Parts: sequence; C-alpha cells; structure tokens
Amino acid sequence: MMQNIATKVAVVMGGFSSEREVSLISGNAVLNSLKESGINATRFDPKDTPIIKIQDYDVAMLMTHGRYGEDGIIQGALELLKVPYTGSGVMASSLAMDKYRTKLVWQTLGIPTPKSQYIEKNNFDYTKFILEIKLPVVVKPVREGSTMGLSKVYDISDLESAIWLAFAKDNKILIEELIEGDEFTITVFNGTVLPAIKIEAPNANYDYNNKYFTEDTKYICPYDLGVLQQQVNKYAKLGYNAIGARGVARLDFMINKNNEIFFLEINTLPGMTSHSLVPMAFKAHGTDFNELCLLILNDAGLNR
Repeated sequence: MMQNIATKVAVVMGGFSSEREVSLISGNAVLNSLKESGINATRFDPKDTPIIKIQDYDVAMLMTHGRYGEDGIIQGALELLKVPYTGSGVMASSLAMDKYRTKLVWQTLGIPTPKSQYIEKNNFDYTKFILEIKLPVVVKPVREGSTMGLSKVYDISDLESAIWLAFAKDNKILIEELIEGDEFTITVFNGTVLPAIKIEAPNANYDYNNKYFTEDTKYICPYDLGVLQQQVNKYAKLGYNAIGARGVARLDFMINKNNEIFFLEINTLPGMTSHSLVPMAFKAHGTDFNELCLLILNDAGLNR
C-alpha cells in the first residue's frame, strides 16, 4: 500500500553498531531521497533518542546496519510498540546476523557453503586448539558485518592473532576455508531475484575501505553467470526463504576456479550508500534510487 504523503516516516540510522558510520551514510541518502519524493521523513538515531519515541511516527524505515540494528533487537522493539517497519522480522534478522546458524540452516537445504569451524571465546585456550581446516582460511566474527574483525590467514603463525582480532569484535567466531575465485553478490526482494554483481576489489581484498570509501573496486552489473545463473538464482531464493527474510536482502557468494558455488552470508538490511550493491542491482533492473526507496518504504509492516 502506498504511503500517504502525510505519513510520518522515521528513517532509523546510526545506533550503537560498529557499522554506525556506514549506517549514517545509508540513512541520510535514503532520507534525502524520500524528501525528494515528497515523503514526510525525519532522521531518527537510537543513540540520541530513546527508541520509545518512535511511537510518534507511523512507519520506521530501517537503515541500521550490524548488531543492535540488523539483528532483531530494534525489530522486536518495533513489534512491541506496533510501529510498522521495513525489512525482515525478528527471527529472520537474528538468524541472518548469526553467520554460523545461517550456515547450518542452509546446509540442511543443500545450499553449498565453505567448510568451517565454530569457536566460542569462553574458556578458549589456543595452546589446545586444533585447526580442522586446511590453510588458507578466513577468520571472522559470527555476528559482525562489513568485514569487521576479518582476516585471511595463509600461514599458521598468523592464526592466533587473527583469532583474537575476531574475538575483539564478538565472542563467537568462524574459521572458514578460503575460497579462491570470483566474488559476487545477488539481491532478492520478496522472492524476486535481481541481476548478480561481480566484485573486483584491489588484490581481491573487499575490505571495509574498499567497500565504502574508495573508487578502486570495480563492479560488473548485470553479470551473466552463464550455465550457473539458474543454480545461483535457485540457491539465492532458497536461502532467502529459509531464514524467513522479507523486503530487500543481499546474499554474498563466490565461484571458485572449478566453477563451484559457495554462499557466504545474507544481509537483511544491506547498505544504501553511493557504493552500495543493492541500488546497483535495482538500477540494472530498471529501478532508480528514488523508486527503490519508495518500494522499500511501501513494503513496511508488522508480524514479519
């Protein structure tokens, strides 16, 4: 249902996440777009304003990334306050934020993911630790995004420092086999799979800086996956539905040198910055940024 021009929209951004900076960029881009479209939209930062004040608004447009915003916490508060919001609901948001449990769900459905080893910080003793996966590996926090706390490890002597770097961001971490090949992402919007994007980052290092703050990363969109296109679309839709996602979500995957597909994670509140991938995919699909913001807004709801 199209939002009435009198509808008061809170564009929720910032918050307490380690991805606060990117969230503010996304949120302000969306805020400006909605205002251009004549929507009565206002910035709402949970770090500055108690969340209960969101009852003064009719709809919450969520642009919060990472923990305390993308993990079901804000979604649960909005359900209790009965303020319709955009994106996935409590369960899907919480599950998608947990890379380990997302992998478990996906694996039961036959969605291919990299081999991994799960570790918790409580009582962790590196002197007794046994690596069950062959090097090279990727070490990353279970509940962080934007490559926060992530390391690629090629030599066993670097493993301990990589583990503690990840533990500094989360007390639950994953060690995954490093898939060597091409990096991609694909967007799903309420069951519709959009064009895939190939990511070509400098030295194959798609880190925080190369994601958001340089012009050195190249994006090919739409990217024709050839004989793998149908399978990738099937996995993307299956992975989206498996966690109960709603609205826009972005799934990251890789294809190795043997043409094998590996899905890495799903983002239920993906970025909306000038460097972000979802607006790029929608543009290739014929939808500009302002139209996309309205699509997302008009999909808001409760009991998601």
